[in-house]
Amino acid sequence: MAFTSNNGKTQSSLSDINITPLVDVVLVLLIIFMLTAPVLQSGIQVKLPQTRTVHQITKARLVLTITRDQEVYLGDTPINLSQLPQLLHPANVDPSTEVVYLRADERVPFGAFATVMDAVKQAGISNISIVTQPIQNTPAAK
Repeated sequence: MAFTSNNGKTQSSLSDINITPLVDVVLVLLIIFMLTAPVLQSGIQVKLPQTRTVHQITKARLVLTITRDQEVYLGDTPINLSQLPQLLHPANVDPSTEVVYLRADERVPFGAFATVMDAVKQAGISNISIVTQPIQNTPAAK
């Protein structure tokens, strides 16, 4: 688009779009989503046991959660333990390649934990990872 100035010369307008502010906003939003995504992974509150070696979850996997009241959740959905093998074994997926992450409150009795583990094994899944959190080092009192 061209226009004529007061002195009679024809000038063209600046038609380039400055995308720097757009890139800045997109990068900030990306960082916000990257930081909040792990927090939003599961809305079920459990106090995980603490261990010295903890590995980050890198892929989206099946997450089973056992609450303090021994309620079992698949993702965020409460399930009946007797239905767990059928829910974990879809028809088109090889169970030997599946990985299940098991989150259990640290106050859950071992019997309840073993029952859930047995139900996962009945579905044919043998790769079970137990989710823990790193030990929080508190500064020594002086």
